[in-house]
Order: sequence, then structure tokens, then C-alpha cells
Amino acid sequence: MKMIYMDNAATSWPKPDIVYDTILRTMKYYGANPGRSSHTMAIEAANILLYTREMLCQLFNAQDPFRMIFTYNTTDSLNLAIKGVLKNGDHVITTSMEHNSVIRPLMHLADMGVETTIVPGDSEGLIDPSDIKRSMRSNTRLIIATHASNVTGTLMPIESIGKIAKDSGVYFLLDAAQTAGSIPIDISKLPVDLVAMPGHKGLLGPQGTGVLYVREGVELRQIREGGTGSQSESINQPMFLPDRYESGTLNTPGIAGLGAGIRHILNKGQGKIVSHVVNIERLFLNALSQIKGVKVYGPKDMKHRSGIVSINIWDRDSREIVNILSRDYGIATRGSLHCAPLAHKTIGTKEQGTVRFSPGEFNTLDEVKACVRAIGEIGYKIETRSI
Repeated sequence: MKMIYMDNAATSWPKPDIVYDTILRTMKYYGANPGRSSHTMAIEAANILLYTREMLCQLFNAQDPFRMIFTYNTTDSLNLAIKGVLKNGDHVITTSMEHNSVIRPLMHLADMGVETTIVPGDSEGLIDPSDIKRSMRSNTRLIIATHASNVTGTLMPIESIGKIAKDSGVYFLLDAAQTAGSIPIDISKLPVDLVAMPGHKGLLGPQGTGVLYVREGVELRQIREGGTGSQSESINQPMFLPDRYESGTLNTPGIAGLGAGIRHILNKGQGKIVSHVVNIERLFLNALSQIKGVKVYGPKDMKHRSGIVSINIWDRDSREIVNILSRDYGIATRGSLHCAPLAHKTIGTKEQGTVRFSPGEFNTLDEVKACVRAIGEIGYKIETRSI
């Protein structure tokens, strides 16, 4: 049975062939430490890092490649941004639709005197920017919002939220875990100060890669120190970017693969990829609306959606449905709470969770039709008590 992969919100798969080829070539021919020596392999490894930074700038319309900080994943990027900005006595505003990669660092900082206000979303997962504005205090230092919910796919009004932050003189951290590469983001126009993103989702790179964009004028404390290959005569951490935030040996093969993934997006055209996923999502949603016993979560308006289709079938536990889809139909999805318990509480699925379908560039309309047939059959079996 050929697997139908519908779990791109967790990690995109498959990758373009150029990504696999680039990783292997980098490991085979340029597997040295970048910036640690002047021999040919080390120089080529350093060039690979610079190339990928430049690819990121091209995709996101940023100017300074050294403000693209390499991390290990979005969680690592968020921790650097959150703990690099906040200090004792600060206040931060976030939303109930955030991933635990935002909520857990904030809960940890609560023990260190950082106060957090969590603005609730509505039943579709949407945030009202006026609620954020009303939550502002004199000691508010940071606003954090996801660009799109990993549970419902709800796109947030980040332009309005960013304007509130800018007008109030506070930093705005955008969690682009579900949108970087999948939805056009113009950093030069958006009122964002920090953008955390994964390399292994919409950017089509491998796991173990992430990026934190730091706008000019934003000052972060580093959360780790160590060898950088620069200013080795000093026992203190370098203060220039990107070295200040990139201690230790970087994942050069992975970053090379990330650069290749971005090159694929640029060569194919991001708009073409986005249009394909939107068409799949629209077909999926229209078909699901005709199936008895299926509840779809998130906005009804397509302009507020980002490609995730999150459902439940009757009252069955989402994990059970995920297992049936995998075992009986060869369909890979994700169930339960998706590391976002507050989001599930917001939409009323804290106990049941949801079954999340997240199509990507390489999914086909035939695969969507197969998913719809499977959901219909499972729903009928549950209704007739034959499963």
C-alpha cells in the first residue's frame, strides 16, 4: 500500500531531489567546520552558510544576510528570541493559539518575574487585535503571535498586531512555523522585529535546521556561549552577528539542504506552490462538508486559512482515527493535541483532540479524494457501529 503523506505541518515530505543531492554532496566533499580554518573545505563550508543566508533574504525580502541566525528548529529560535528579550519585571502578551514552544518558555520565565497575558481566540481560532491592545501595560516589552495556528490553520491578523507593537514601542515576535515557505512573507513590509521559522517544513529543508530573523536595532542577549571560530583570542563571546548567537559547530549539511529547498521554491515559484495547496484545501473542505458526522475546525473564509484541515469524526478520539487511517488506508496524519493544549481548549477539543491533515506541494487531487473516501467510510462504520 502506497502511503499518502498528509503530515506536512509536522515535517514536509518528500523533499525535492535537489535537497537530498545537496546534503549528500556537502557531507561527501565539504564536510569540514565552517569558519574554523583557511583550508579549501572549511572555506567552501562557510560559503554554503552564506549562500543559504542569501537565499533566505531573497525569499523573505530581507537585506542583511547576517541577520538570518541559524538555529536547530523553531523551538530553538523562539527560546533565543523570548529569553533574549525578556527580563525580570517585564510583561509579555501572547495568544491562546500558540504552540507549547511559546507557552512553555513563558511559563518558565514566570518563575523569574516575567508576567504573561494570554489573549483568547474565538471558536475559529481567530485573534481580535483590539484584545491585544487592551492588554498593553507600561511594562509590556514583547508581543508574540503565531502566523498560523498549527491546530486549525487559522491565519492571524499579524499586520494589525505588528502595528500595535510598533506604535507602543515594544518588540513583535512572529512564530512562522506553519507559514515560512508556505505563504509569502515580506519582512521588509511587515511590522515584525523577530521571526522564528523551521527549515524542515515549508522551506523544504531537513530536520535539525531553523532560523531566527533579527531586525536591525533589536538587541538580544545570547542564551549560549562558546566557540564561534571568530575572535578566538578573546574569552568573551563576540558581539557581532551572526556569531553572537551561533556558538558551536553548525549543521552545515542540513543548512546546505535548506538552501537547496529555498532554491527549489524560488525556481518553481512560491505563488504556484501556494495556489496548488489552496486548491487542494478548498476541494478537501468542500467534500468534507458533505460527509455526515464530520466536524471541521477553523475559519470558514478561505482567506483566513493556511492549508491545514483539522477534523473530528463523530465523538471518536482523534488518536483512534489517526491509527485507522494509517493501518487501513495508508494515510499519514496527526492526532491528539499537537503540542498546543490552549488552542484546543479555545476551540473546544481539549479532550478529543483533532485529526490534522496538512497537504503540501507534492500531494495530488487523487490523494485528497482517497482521504475523503476513507473519512466517509470510517464515518459510516462508526455510525453503524461496525467499527
